[in-house]
Amino acid sequence: MAKKSKTINGSGLEIQQIEPLTRNQLAAFESESHLVLFGVAGTGKTFVGCYLAFDDMAKKEYEKLVIIRSAVPTRDIGFLPGTEKEKASVYEEPYKDIAVDIFGRGDAYQILKAKGLVEFMTTSYIRGITLRDAVIIIDECQNMSFHELDSIITRVGRNCRVILAGDFGQSDLKNNGMGDFLAVLEWMNEFHFIEFGVEDIVRSEFVKSYITAKHDLDNNS
Repeated sequence: MAKKSKTINGSGLEIQQIEPLTRNQLAAFESESHLVLFGVAGTGKTFVGCYLAFDDMAKKEYEKLVIIRSAVPTRDIGFLPGTEKEKASVYEEPYKDIAVDIFGRGDAYQILKAKGLVEFMTTSYIRGITLRDAVIIIDECQNMSFHELDSIITRVGRNCRVILAGDFGQSDLKNNGMGDFLAVLEWMNEFHFIEFGVEDIVRSEFVKSYITAKHDLDNNS
């Protein structure tokens, strides 16, 4: 299912034709709901979320993409110079790579940020703001507490689409409140949940082999 090339308004950037590579990627492409994309690493959850955001923006359904990650990992790099925002910028690297693949040029992410079409923030800066006319990607959500997730969701204003992406297992659901948060989302009946398995791994055959072996050992232990 190829999508026609489209231009992000005001950026001069054209989305490349991209096809979903697995059944679950296709399900995400076809969904028009808020999304919870969860499952094993290497399945393209964040890539799919970003592609859908840019595709929606090209259709002029939303004005920008807002990417939110937990503030907790920034504490691990506290010894680095600079403000917290500057230190958190290291976590933007995956999105720069994704933008290269989606738009076919190395400076795509920088252009989008400069024009206010992409915003990156951590949960430290979410309080007191209202997000409007945006696709909101809550990435690596397994690293967030219930309080962080609750703080993000209650910041969502008019005309927004929310996409959560994460790799959470049973331990995450019990230990950090993720299970309680997902139960709320399910009760809302506004989110489409898509679970990505080993068969959806697209990063490389090596990663697929590794994760398959890890799962086999876990199941046999």
